[in-house]
Amino acid sequence: MLLAFLTLLGVIAVVAIVGFFMLRKGPEIIQGQAEVTEYRVSSKVPGRIYELRVKEGQKVNAGDTLAILEAPDVMAKLEQAQAARAAAEAQNQKAINGARREQIQAAYEMWQKAQAAVNFAQKSYTRVKNLYEEGVMAAQKLDEVTAQRDAAIATEKAAKAQYDMAVNGADREDKEAAAALVGRADGAVAEVQSYIKETFLIAQTAGEVSEIFPKVGELVGTGAPIMNIAILNDMWVTFNVREDLLQDLTMGTEFEAIVPALGNKEIRLRVNYMKDLGTYAAWKATKTTGQFDLKTFEVRALPIHVVEGLRPGMSVILEK
Repeated sequence: MLLAFLTLLGVIAVVAIVGFFMLRKGPEIIQGQAEVTEYRVSSKVPGRIYELRVKEGQKVNAGDTLAILEAPDVMAKLEQAQAARAAAEAQNQKAINGARREQIQAAYEMWQKAQAAVNFAQKSYTRVKNLYEEGVMAAQKLDEVTAQRDAAIATEKAAKAQYDMAVNGADREDKEAAAALVGRADGAVAEVQSYIKETFLIAQTAGEVSEIFPKVGELVGTGAPIMNIAILNDMWVTFNVREDLLQDLTMGTEFEAIVPALGNKEIRLRVNYMKDLGTYAAWKATKTTGQFDLKTFEVRALPIHVVEGLRPGMSVILEK
């Protein structure tokens, strides 16, 4: 009986010790995830994917050509704009140069003809006036030759104005209007050329191609994403932390964490961003007394040193 009693006490003691260690509250594990800044590559113009010059996972530098689009409608608009510019330049050159040599010569001959008519009308007026003063010619005849003389003078002035206009070319306002049309046509050509440049998708910063959406030959619309570029130099770790665990995780705090994917490598991080995730991420109290609802905060931390091998999506573990 004594042996059985001692054995029972021993079993109870072992179970109690094991239960104590197993039920003891362990460290809080906060799991985060490595994230990286990405930007989407897209085009201003719709078109068909003509060529993809990169593949997923490939590193690119700023200025590298990533893809080429085929946009025949944009090329057609370029031809229209160039034709309109050529017409505007011809009109502007015509305004600058004035009338053709043949037109100037014809206007000059008309002026000379009008001058001859004035001379003849002036002589006729002089003869009739002298005869009128001698009482030989009637006043009506004098009025007729006077009117003919005045009409010839007016015709000569009009012919002279036509000749001057042919020599001087277009008016200043007409020249300015023609020059403005050329400027407008140049702007239209430049606009279409800018659209053509958009058919060549260029990397804005260095990074890594993380995802490509369309295939060669597929149509893409205006602003449709073609691919994502991850900027691996701009990486951080995001933790979702219950507010009762925020102690020692204030802005600027430095702490240690481990990366399981890198053989539990320890890295040092610094908190640079904190924001609550709203009521939808609150931890609800399970008891009516003694507990309260706890909100969840998004905490971002930057690696103090470059972590070789750290990739977006890798888990980062923080123990508290």
